[in-house]
Amino acid sequence: MAGASMARAMHRTALTAIAPEIYRKRLLVEGYYGIDVDETGVRGYFTRITGDLGLRTYGDPIVHRTSGAGKAANEGYDGFVPLIDSGIYVAVWTGPRFVSTVIYTCADFDEDRAVAIVRDFFSLGEHEAAVFCNATTRL
Repeated sequence: MAGASMARAMHRTALTAIAPEIYRKRLLVEGYYGIDVDETGVRGYFTRITGDLGLRTYGDPIVHRTSGAGKAANEGYDGFVPLIDSGIYVAVWTGPRFVSTVIYTCADFDEDRAVAIVRDFFSLGEHEAAVFCNATTRL
């Protein structure tokens, strides 16, 4: 599947109506990747996604390799980068070549562009995305 982009329409869901005065947006992108991923690659993803979307960080990314800490099927990398307006998490399963990333912000960003960045960076084949915002925010 690598290289052949097979995306479904983005799921768009309003979240709770609680705290409508605090803008919150989350984007989940998951799919099967077609590149080699290691710690350097995870750090490169954070550089690319924050730079291309204009999201400001206030600390360096934290990346962990899960080697030997759990089930072999869950081997890979976990990473997080703090944003001025929240953070980005990524999980990479190296066996099935699967990636899941969440961009959580209290600032707006172009979710379609973000999906394209994730898709292109990881050379995603089959993938899906979902965006969640406050119930009072127009999706």
